[in-house]
Formats: sequence, structure tokens, C-alpha cells
Amino acid sequence: MVEVESGSQGRKLRFVIIGAGMAGVLAGIKCKERGEEFTIYEKGDKVGGTWRENHYPGLACDTPAHTYSYSFAHNPDWSSYFAPGPEIREYFQAMADRYGVSEHIVFNAEIAECRWQEGRWHIRTKDGRSDVADVIVAATGVLHHPKIADIPGLNSFAGPYFHSARWDHSVEIDGKKIGVIGTGSTGVQIVSALCKRAGKLVHFQRSPQWIMPSTNPPYSEAQRAAFRADPTLIDAERNAPEALARRARFTAAIIDKDSPELAEIEAIVAKNLQDSVADPALRAKLTPNYRAACKRMVFSGDYYRSVQESTVYIETGAIDHVEPSGIRMKDGTFHELDVIALATGFHADRFVRPMTVIGENGEDLSDFWSERPRAYFAVTVPHFPNFFLLNGPTGPVGNFSLTDIAERQWEYSDQLLNLVREGKAQAIAPSMEALLDYETRRKAAAMNTVFASGCSSWYLDSEGVPQVWPWSYPYFLDVMANPRFEDYQLIGAADDDGDDEKKSSAAG
Repeated sequence: MVEVESGSQGRKLRFVIIGAGMAGVLAGIKCKERGEEFTIYEKGDKVGGTWRENHYPGLACDTPAHTYSYSFAHNPDWSSYFAPGPEIREYFQAMADRYGVSEHIVFNAEIAECRWQEGRWHIRTKDGRSDVADVIVAATGVLHHPKIADIPGLNSFAGPYFHSARWDHSVEIDGKKIGVIGTGSTGVQIVSALCKRAGKLVHFQRSPQWIMPSTNPPYSEAQRAAFRADPTLIDAERNAPEALARRARFTAAIIDKDSPELAEIEAIVAKNLQDSVADPALRAKLTPNYRAACKRMVFSGDYYRSVQESTVYIETGAIDHVEPSGIRMKDGTFHELDVIALATGFHADRFVRPMTVIGENGEDLSDFWSERPRAYFAVTVPHFPNFFLLNGPTGPVGNFSLTDIAERQWEYSDQLLNLVREGKAQAIAPSMEALLDYETRRKAAAMNTVFASGCSSWYLDSEGVPQVWPWSYPYFLDVMANPRFEDYQLIGAADDDGDDEKKSSAAG
């Protein structure tokens, strides 16, 4: 087994980081700490990732704000327990500025191609810029390619219509007749935000959601002052026993659909619906026919109250087509509308695509992912040396805090790269055997998760297998902290005589 020293300070590597969202800024901070050269290429015009892309009314995070922050950079000034979207974007901008990352970001620079040639990555942007790096960190996120619903006649609509991630704030909302299509967290937040502003609001519901009750208490100025004076209070907030217990319960519930923890969650959401909606007909409309958490759990303290406003109508029928003045249902019902908001989600299987990524021997990542996106423990890909994904395919998206996931995945990647820094290899990539073994175990476990209990969701691949991390949080921590170096191949490794070997096992 090759021994790897923690915090190795050998060869300095050059990084290209793709994306200036939460994970990309994190990667930049970590490169800065090491004194390694890096550039972040960002397709947008500012920092923030999904918090830049999304700015619809009611946008907020469903992970507690202090938990969604970097572990090493607390923010004492969150306004509430669940932070609104603009505050989150401002936090990541502030972190990029504080840690000297902003000066390394190239904005409005979408990557067209990454190609592995002669032991390094050669990068080309869509506007013709080029770069060369030892390492690529793909921090492109999961939910950033909007999925526009394929509704006949949509383009004929005479009023404004837009995806939730392309919200047009120039459009007048107050007093208007608004249609919201989609019932995930985004749709729920939009309806809750607009129910009292709209003259009429129709929520088009293909399938209802189970709603986990939640409250969002504001932090008082006295609380924020206390956080500023004593950061250990923030650690206590992040690690409060009740918060840790909720996370443990939720994790146990989703990875085992027969668990008592899932039964407990189902009882909570069923009671929330029963207690919150008085009208039995409306309650029936809002009752899902699948198990709680089969779709991504929605947290809301006001959705059920919002849909009982006199201005709101829940439409459970199937849309037939859009007409210039509204939406016609298959049963003939017509909803006259001024504005249509499409809360129809994202293409969750894109990840780094549509950029072209060419690895060893001309391997195209799109071809490698033709069946489904695959990455060893969600981070690395065979035949793509020194290529690391943060929040990549089959990671714990929807399980744990994304900032925590990205930090752990960085630590995992950093340990692997120590082999390169120490001159034990020019590059590193997992073996195909390791990936296949991981995928076999992961798919078997995934079919026992609640995501496979009988609903349609963006978690499922084309074969109905959940593209998720199907194991516990402690196992995730252990895997990220202790890479299996024997599952990796060293590329350009040197033998005892100093001659280059094409490839060897990291366990050699």
C-alpha cells in the first residue's frame, strides 16, 4: 500500500475549476490555502451557482442556514433559520472575496471542451480562450439545466411565461391571473409567496407532495450579536442534538423503506395534512398516492395555509394544451391566465454536460455516461485522470447538506492528489473494476431506498434505479476520510529505476 502523508507539500498542481457556485468557491478556497495555482471558469456573470440562477419569489433553502455554511466560515448574520436565496448567494460571494478567490474567477466563460493530452488537461471555452491544467474539478452542480415542460401550444401563449430559474421580475404579478406548473419545493415556495399577491392563482398539480411541517423563525439582532461574539454558539446551532437526531432519522428513513424512522415521518406528514386542511375535498386533492420521501421531501410551514386562500385553486387534471389566453385541460376546463410560471425542474442527469470531456485514449464522457452518469463514490471516473466531481452522480444529493458533502468530497480528492504531489504518479484515476463493483453494490442498495418505493421522480434513471447514495451518513464520512487507494491506478508512475510506467495500481 502506498502511504500518503496528510497535507503533502510536494509538487504544486495547477487546477481548473468549473463553476463558481458553492462547491467551486470551496475548491478555490482550498487551492488558495495550499498555494496552488488555479482558475475558476464560470458560465454566468457572478458567483452563486443555483443561487444565482434561481431568484423566483419565495426562494429559500430547505437546509438550516448555519448548516448550509462552510464549516470553516460561519456566518453570524443569517436573518432566519432557513435563509432566503439572495442571502445565500451573497454569503458565497462574500466567501469568495474574503478568501481571495474572486480574483481567480473568469466570468461569462462557458467551457466547451476539456481534453486529456500528454498528461495534462487542455481546456477550451466557447468564446475561444484556452488553458492547461494538471487537475480539473467539476463543480458544475446538479440542477442548472432547466427542464421546460413539453406542453402543446406553450409558445402560443400571449402573456409572459418562463421557467422558475429564469424568472422575469419585470412582469407584473400583483392582481394577475397566474398559473404555476410543478409541485416540487420550487412550486410550493412560489405558490406560498404569490397566493396573496395574485388575483387568481392556479397550481397545476400532476401529483401532490407530502409536506413536512417546518417553521422559519427569524434570528433577532441579539442572537446575531451573540453569534458574532461567540462562534461556538454557531457550532452549537449546527450540532444541536435535536438537529442531529432529525438528520439521523431522515437518513435512516430514506435508505430503508421498511424502517420505523420512515413510518414515523409518514405519520408526521399525514398528521400535518389532516390538521392543516379542513376541507375534505381539498385534502383529498393534496393526498399523495406514494410514500413520504419517495420524491424529494418538501418542507413548508405555509403551503397548506396558502392553498386555502380564496384566490388559489388546485388543478389536479391533465393539461391538454396552452391557448393564447390560458390553459385548456383534457376534460375541457379552461383556466384564463395572464402569466405562466414553469416550476418544472431541471435535467438532473446532465452534470458537466453539454461540455465535451475527452479522457484517456479518446474516451468521451458522454459515451461513458450513455447508459447513466457514473462516478466511483460519486467523485472520480475511470479513464478520466485527475478529474474530480463535487456533488457528482450518485452522491448524497437530497440526503445531507450539500456544503458538507462538497467539503468531504474535497478532502477525499485531496488525499488522492497527494500521490501526484509526492511524485508517485503524474495522474490518478479509479479502475473500471472498482467502479463496476461500486455500481453493483450501490444499485442493489438503492432499490431498498424509499426512492424506489413506487413514484416517479428526478432521482430515477431510465431503468427506474435511484441515482442516489443509498447508505448511511457515517459510511459516507468513513469512505470520504479513507480512500481505498488500492482501487486507483497511478498513471505515469515511476519505477525504482526512475523509468516511467504507463500505469500501476496505487496498492503496488
